[in-house]
Order: sequence, then C-alpha cells, then structure tokens
Amino acid sequence: MVRDLEFDVAEMAFATYIVSKYFEKPFTALPIFLTRSFYHRSVSCRAESSFESPKELEGKRIGIRSYTFTPGVWTRGILKTEYGVDLDSITWVLSGDEHVAEYQTPPGVISSEKNDLGEMLLSGEVDAVIGAGPIESPNAVPLFENPDDLDANWYRKTNIYPISHLLVVKDDLLIEKPWLEKEIYDLFKTAKDSYIESLPSLDQPDSNDLQTRQLGEVVGGDPLPYDLNEAYQGIDTFIKFNVDQKIIPEYVNPESLFTMPK
Repeated sequence: MVRDLEFDVAEMAFATYIVSKYFEKPFTALPIFLTRSFYHRSVSCRAESSFESPKELEGKRIGIRSYTFTPGVWTRGILKTEYGVDLDSITWVLSGDEHVAEYQTPPGVISSEKNDLGEMLLSGEVDAVIGAGPIESPNAVPLFENPDDLDANWYRKTNIYPISHLLVVKDDLLIEKPWLEKEIYDLFKTAKDSYIESLPSLDQPDSNDLQTRQLGEVVGGDPLPYDLNEAYQGIDTFIKFNVDQKIIPEYVNPESLFTMPK
C-alpha cells in the first residue's frame, strides 16, 4: 500500500501511517483503530544477561524488525519515559527493511544479515529484542517479570491503551465517493461493537485469557473506542514518541492525520 497503492482500503500499522503522511502518500486514516496492545511483554533478552533494570539496556544492541515498527516505537517510548532509558545510547539492529522506502533511519541504527529476531538474540548478535513474539528456548527470557501488572499500572497512570493498527482509504476514492467514509466507519464500528458484546465476562471460566484481562480488568467499558476525541491522548503521545525517536522531524496535530465521518 505505501509503495504501490495496491489497495483501495487497507489495514496499516500506526507508525507506518505517520511516516507515510510525512511523505505525502495519497491515503488517509479513519478513526477506526483495529488493534491495540500493551508492550511491557514485548522485550526479550538472553537468560545469561540477567538485566536487573531497563537502564542496563543502555549501551547495548537491541534487535527489532524495523526502526519504524509500531510496537518498537511504543516500547522505546515507554522505556524512556517510565524507566529513564537513554535511547540514543543503544544500537538498534534491524532484521528487515522499512515499509516506507523513502524513510532514512537516524544514526545508531544498523541492519543485520539475519531476518529472524529470535536467532539474532540466541546467537548473541544482540542483547535484547523487541516484538519477536515467543522464542522457544530457555535461553530467552522476558525483560519484565510481571508485564501484566506493569501494563495495568501504566494504563492507570496514562489512560492510554496503545493503538497499533488503523484503517486507511485512498484519497482519490474519498474525493470521488464522499459518502464512502461514513459507510466504512459505520460498518467497522458495528462489527467492533458486536465483538465487545461477545467478550466473556470476567467471572466466566474462559475469562482468564490475556485479551479479556486487558480489556476487562485493565481498561473496562468500551476499550476500543472508534472516536478521535477518546483516543486523542494516546495519539498525541504516540506522535510525540515518533518525533523524539527521529521518525518524523516535527509534531503534527492528531486531527491532521484523520478524516472524520460526517
């Protein structure tokens, strides 16, 4: 989508979208936030490293799929704002390329010859990885021992349930068919509302899965609002993370990134 405009409508990672808008890609997001997640569990390190605090990541090499990888942006922002980690002291080692080809990474970012974050970690090429998913080895351990509790505390402090993916539509299509954005918005909101109603209550036997705990215990109410005003604080924070991490050069208003259904 960002390179060839292949689709009329597409799901897109939030950071990819922000970079795309900076390079004036001709599509615009609706306030349809398809996926969200918390990120304390996203950092893995080697068991032998025995990091006692996130500050010990300073001066190390951390593997990540791309520098503009949305979970990476959120995680780096949390490491800096909550734990005082100096992000500039870290060498960021990429296992893949950037979605937006025009984007140039800042100093301190290098590429690996490997494309598997788990392999990069276990081989000792990097000291930690972000967003690798499960690594089936006793030599890979989470940085944080109690990520769910830390995520809950972070949410209570910030009131942010981080947006990961959203929905974009080609600008030409929005101009040609101005009624379309409301049709798309209503369709996805109806589906989302149905999903929220289907979630098991916390006292049901299957309510101990991570998603339900996050949505029910931590966030509560409608945890996935398709509303710019309700999501504003999280969007504003994420934009500031992107500026601080040298992904875009200056702050942009959240309103400028979205078209609002009428």
